[in-house]
Amino acid sequence: MSEIIEKVKCLIIGSGPAGYTAAIYAARADLKPVIYEGLQPGGQLTITTEVDNFPGYPDGTQGTEMMEDFKKQAQRFGTDVRFGMITEVNFSERPFTIKSDDGKTLIAEVVIIATGASAKWLGMESEAKFNGFGVSACATCDGFFYKGKDVAIVGGGDTAAEEATYLAKLCRKVYLIHRRDELRASKAMQKKVLETPNIEILWNHVPKEIVGKEEGFSKSVTGAILTNVKNGEDKTIDIDGFFVAIGHKPNSDLFKGKLEMDETGYLITAPDSTKTNIEGVYACGDIQDKTFRQAITAAGSGCQAAIEAERFLSS
Repeated sequence: MSEIIEKVKCLIIGSGPAGYTAAIYAARADLKPVIYEGLQPGGQLTITTEVDNFPGYPDGTQGTEMMEDFKKQAQRFGTDVRFGMITEVNFSERPFTIKSDDGKTLIAEVVIIATGASAKWLGMESEAKFNGFGVSACATCDGFFYKGKDVAIVGGGDTAAEEATYLAKLCRKVYLIHRRDELRASKAMQKKVLETPNIEILWNHVPKEIVGKEEGFSKSVTGAILTNVKNGEDKTIDIDGFFVAIGHKPNSDLFKGKLEMDETGYLITAPDSTKTNIEGVYACGDIQDKTFRQAITAAGSGCQAAIEAERFLSS
């Protein structure tokens, strides 16, 4: 079969709030964007049930429905949305040569990367079972739903400590589960955790199973079974929510050796910009943001990327 070569003015790799927003702005600027959604169209929000903190949805919405709204708006202005993956990139010269899993070679004038980051999970079957139904990897996204309730959070670094203190302001009780007998978090964050009266640290424990109940299509977390790594004994805690804070992995493997990234794989962009170290290549959303990781900030950076791409092409 002969190679299919397609010229594209603006190629967007990845979907979610950043990718779809970039598409909306790029399409309205007549950049005729083509977006490859990746294996998880809509990104991390599609594994979130309720979204209550995005402006414009006064009654809240489902993560999947919200991403469908974003996608429809992008398509309304002419975005070519494709289900599929980019498998190879060559940024050595403009226009850029990009290959996709549908057998096409795309010749792109500008590229916007919005491949996001994936939460690291513990790998338990029960964790996957209750994901979105009491199990979450984002306390700032979902903590509100557990106001006045008891929750647990797993981790020992700055993220876990920060999210534990955030949850403590909302919840009646927060169990911080850590496999070691000391936290990895900075001294300042440790002090904050230790001085928060409704945080109880369960040292030397690891989660064994998340327990809950199922009623028809409804599921909810009711507790967790933990194992003491010192003596092997199990204990059960009663909780309504279970948070995992063991880090995120940026989806940047495709760009290794092609773009500048930090030691953990997040793409590096210029200050107050979405520009990467390659002229004409932009990165937005969680692929370059390890600080906020919110839908609203991802959408904002998607807007920035499209505007910067349009200005670059018209300069």
